[in-house]
Amino acid sequence: MATEPRGDDTPPSEDGYERTFSFAGELCNVTEARLAAEEWLCALAAQAPPAAPEYWDDILLVVTELAANVIQYAPGPFGLRMRRTFDGVHVTMRDTSTTKPEPRPFHPRTGGGGIGWHLVHTLCTQVSVVVDDQGKDIHVFLPW
Repeated sequence: MATEPRGDDTPPSEDGYERTFSFAGELCNVTEARLAAEEWLCALAAQAPPAAPEYWDDILLVVTELAANVIQYAPGPFGLRMRRTFDGVHVTMRDTSTTKPEPRPFHPRTGGGGIGWHLVHTLCTQVSVVVDDQGKDIHVFLPW
């Protein structure tokens, strides 16, 4: 691995720009996941500010949506991993369900949800789901 400085001063993820959080799977953990993500973003921004202010909000919204989906559809503990990449932020949400998320119709006049997964796909540059015997990892990449 090269140890020379990068031309744009963007820190590689190996330099400590990664954090993992664990949650019990309770409703209050949605807020706790958002707060944990915000704390991590504060530390990241001190060293490498976002290219646009909305990137910060987009990451927090995606983390909140993913955590809320875990509580609703995958009972049990879950994990959140956030990592700086060369061009953005990689968020991984680990849960206990082996069912892949599917988009649902969204009807704003009648409510009932259905917008979260669409938001995730709209705000992220990449979304993938990896299922194994113990659950799944949802990987999303967002600009920073």
